Amino acid sequence: MRSSWNKRSTRAVIRASLQIALLVAAGAASACTAAEPSYYEVVVYGGTAGGAIAALAAAQEGASVALLEPHRHIGGMVSGGLGATDFGNKIVIGGMSREFFVRVGRHYGQPLSWYFEPHIAEQVLNSWLKEKGVQVLVGHRLDRVSLKDGRIHTLRTENGATFAAKVFMDCSYEGDLMAQAKVSYTWGREGMDQYGETLAGVRERCEFHQFSVSIPGRDQNGKLLPLVYPGERGSTGQADHKVQAYNFRICLCNRRENQVPFNKPEGYDPARYEILRRYLAIKGNDLRLGQILSIIMMPNGKTDINNNGPISTDYIGESWEYPEADYAKRQRIWNDHLRYVQGYFYFLANDPSVPGHIQDEMNKWGLAKDEFVDTGHWPHQLYIREARRMIGEYVMIQKDLQTDREKPDSIGMGSYNSDSHHVQRIVRPDGMLENEGDMQVRVKPYEIAFSTVLPRRAECPNLLVPVCFSASHVAYSSMRMEPQYMIIGQAAGLAASAAAKSGKPVQDTDVAWLQQRLREGKSVLKMSEAIK
Repeated sequence: MRSSWNKRSTRAVIRASLQIALLVAAGAASACTAAEPSYYEVVVYGGTAGGAIAALAAAQEGASVALLEPHRHIGGMVSGGLGATDFGNKIVIGGMSREFFVRVGRHYGQPLSWYFEPHIAEQVLNSWLKEKGVQVLVGHRLDRVSLKDGRIHTLRTENGATFAAKVFMDCSYEGDLMAQAKVSYTWGREGMDQYGETLAGVRERCEFHQFSVSIPGRDQNGKLLPLVYPGERGSTGQADHKVQAYNFRICLCNRRENQVPFNKPEGYDPARYEILRRYLAIKGNDLRLGQILSIIMMPNGKTDINNNGPISTDYIGESWEYPEADYAKRQRIWNDHLRYVQGYFYFLANDPSVPGHIQDEMNKWGLAKDEFVDTGHWPHQLYIREARRMIGEYVMIQKDLQTDREKPDSIGMGSYNSDSHHVQRIVRPDGMLENEGDMQVRVKPYEIAFSTVLPRRAECPNLLVPVCFSASHVAYSSMRMEPQYMIIGQAAGLAASAAAKSGKPVQDTDVAWLQQRLREGKSVLKMSEAIK
């Protein structure tokens, strides 16, 4: 049986979300007026998992800490649907990052869990933050930063609250605090020549998530089909400001009593999915649902759904303007991504062109009723795989993942393969479609340099950047995983607390002390220290 129309439209979901955000912000503003700045030793902007751990680490060192989240939920992607942890080699995940997975496991009666429901991740982080006395303020979106002698003096949010601190941390996915502090940054892809990276820039044809059959990119009148980039592909190795695809990680449930049917999004037009229709017309009889959606099971009959195949939940080509866009434009991009993925699911569940066996599989699922209850059961976090990247004291590049894997100022380790999703969908000279940008290259465990979270010394002495850290697109594609954000966040939190107490620039952090404190907290800085 096909899904019924859920009368809550996309517009209603978005309107409700904005209304709740305004109420939260108004309540918080009453406690933090613009007349007198609220003072903390450390202020963390961005309640991502990396931000939560950074705040916890600073608080654990005795610093007074405020964690400011521009939206309403703590955890970023960890609580936003990404329950299937991108762990790579698990033995290099230690410290507070590993403790998070231990605390999640405790909820399920297990020693540790890498797979979890979104609301459990948020519960764990909120409980932990409360336990350590971190002041958590949601609905605090950055308005402007006041600089004095190159230092961040105060941070003002749109609800009128103002915060002063000795040290600030930008733990947002976007890097807005970093940008307002006039720290050097970039976005998009470097060319092969900039750092001598063979994986940089526009890529050669990749078979992953690629069209295995010929699909024309234009209709019978020569008009370009929806979801296809009208411009040039670019030459192999060429730099650009194009950004890998974003999506939402969807939590479905196979238990009827905990399902909400797939709603028909406002403005839905099945023609938007003409490429999918053509692809299924050729390949559909040979496909299962799991070959166009990555279905990873979570506890209690739930999923973490990710992109899979040539046309799936990745909204290829629509993320490019997000890093530098203002809030209004970002919201439009966010909403368009939401409508795209809602329409994609509705198409699979209802369109008569979808092969019956795939449609039957699709309609065994529904949105999890007990997840994302204030956003219509769709995730509250867009998967911003990459936005701005700082150009800091040290830039991690391809060689740091492959041949120069040891660092004197190591603060942790990464191990996930270089993983960039496709960047653009173009028409080849023969008129057929091709996806470009996917990069999946295995790496051995490598050490992460502390200097990647430090702005250039001359630019800002009281800011650390644990999420939009200093790395090329190639290196970031491996380092961007949530366990690594938490690993880096812990080190940044310790350094922030020390700098707040000493009054020294963050660039003068005693690395030997930092590494000792990390090891005392069971962090893994070298393979010889890996957890067995």
